[in-house]
Amino acid sequence: MSDQCKTCPSSEGCSLEPGQCGVEPEKALLGSLNDIRNVIAVMSGKGGVGKSSVTALIASYLAKQGKKVGVLDADITGPSQPLAFGIRKPPMTASQYGLIPPLTKLGIKLMSINFFLPNEDDPVIWRGPLLAGAVNQFWGEVDWQDLDYLIVDLPPGTGDVPLTVAQSLPVSGIVIVSSPQDLAFMVVKKTIKMTKKLNVPILGLVENMSYAVCPHCNEKLPIFGKNQGEDVAKESAIDFLGSLPWDTSLNELFDAGKIEDYESPDMQNIVKQLLARLP
Repeated sequence: MSDQCKTCPSSEGCSLEPGQCGVEPEKALLGSLNDIRNVIAVMSGKGGVGKSSVTALIASYLAKQGKKVGVLDADITGPSQPLAFGIRKPPMTASQYGLIPPLTKLGIKLMSINFFLPNEDDPVIWRGPLLAGAVNQFWGEVDWQDLDYLIVDLPPGTGDVPLTVAQSLPVSGIVIVSSPQDLAFMVVKKTIKMTKKLNVPILGLVENMSYAVCPHCNEKLPIFGKNQGEDVAKESAIDFLGSLPWDTSLNELFDAGKIEDYESPDMQNIVKQLLARLP
């Protein structure tokens, strides 16, 4: 094992020979039979900003356009995609391509660690190398087959799993999600700097929960502080994809497992902006 491998948090889940990785690695697990044309990772520096909601909405709106879509729930210790799409304890079978992921109402293929837990609220108490190994398995040992887009829901921060995804998967680009608070943007800037150091393209920034709409007068209320997503994107030299409101109907649909039913012109525009920036 090389010195570089000794310090790599993903070494136990890595299929590369020692010394073969680098700034532009020959992406791990290229022996997969799957044909996935675009991998979009959704990332945030801080939890609670709505990253998982944005992930599910991006996947849903791409599926509504007739695209073949998958969602890889890489937030191993805090998975929420099964709840968003209303899939609980599906039967798991395998094909020559690997584990067959269950399908959502719109035909989105979904894989999450929660499908393998005895109870959905059981904790996953793993150290970094095991988390990274699970993500690599979800990439290379799942029957994704033919996908236009695989959306990866990353855990918050700049730890083992985001690093594994950035270095081991052929990521087409990353979507950064934040909310308007100063604290959220302070941590998000760390995520932006990490991504740039890894030479992974940033597709843009989404500011979530930018405002709430008064049900009586339709006034936009900045309940979490002044909107600053566009300014932060400009300061960080990345694109601003758009803003999303804090919406009780979205929260209700998420909790009911019906996020695919959510309709939003703002989200539709964000996906349009996103597709325009893919290589």
